[in-house]
Amino acid sequence: MTRTTPRLILVTGQSGSGKSVALAALEDSGFYCIDNLPPDLLDHLAESYLEGGIAARGIAISIDARAPEQSLAGLPQRIEDLKQRLPQLAVNSVFLEADQQRLIARFSETRRRHPLSYQIDNLVEAISREGQLLTPIRAYADLVIDTSLTTVHQLREDVRSRLVGEKAAGPRILIQSFGFKFGIPLDSDFLFDVRFLPNPHWDTSLRPHSGLDETVVNYLEQHPVTHQTRSQISDFLSNILVQAIRSDRSYVTCSVGCTGGKHRSVYVVEKIARDLKPTFDNLVVRHRDLANH
Repeated sequence: MTRTTPRLILVTGQSGSGKSVALAALEDSGFYCIDNLPPDLLDHLAESYLEGGIAARGIAISIDARAPEQSLAGLPQRIEDLKQRLPQLAVNSVFLEADQQRLIARFSETRRRHPLSYQIDNLVEAISREGQLLTPIRAYADLVIDTSLTTVHQLREDVRSRLVGEKAAGPRILIQSFGFKFGIPLDSDFLFDVRFLPNPHWDTSLRPHSGLDETVVNYLEQHPVTHQTRSQISDFLSNILVQAIRSDRSYVTCSVGCTGGKHRSVYVVEKIARDLKPTFDNLVVRHRDLANH
């Protein structure tokens, strides 16, 4: 089969954070996927792929805390060495995480055992210990995704759009709206609070609509502060993203929040995305909390 740039995607993170979902999304996109690969086999797998032993658009592997502690600690350096030795292979790493309360709830819902439960009986202690073991890998990751408030469908779309899609050179940019009452996206590189803008929620005729609807757009655009805010955020991000390209940054996450994530933040995200898209092709828009209404 014809291949462009050979790719290897490393999926790591906390148990219960969605690694299996991410790996499944990559498999559906044509990647050859392996779950819980021993780190010592990483080089051999990469070489086999480059030699044509694996027919796929890329390979994706999941490594977690079940690997030996010494192997986990040395994984960032192993990947750096791999990049130096096989420069023709594009390597990206993504780290998935979620807050402790959400992880506990997920294990309770699925009734699965934590991978470290054979060493540590207490679930909270096992989650904490896993976080400690994975700290060096998290610090090294190109992209960190907090799935605490992310649905399975949103995570799949994140993986497809941000990891698989390669429309142009430069960083892959996610611009998302959210509601503060549902929680702040902890994986944000830049976060903007637009709760000071006039709130359509207090107009009962506008309340059922969202920032995607013309009636809400017209309401917000009656106020000069709306245009000023949109312009200032767009200008700031435009300058920052140019610097990100120069620094070889792979991923940038920009979040815009209002109270509920339905009106003001949705409108602002749509407008600044329209401002930035002519310059930055690798741009994805997501409205995290719109489905909550």
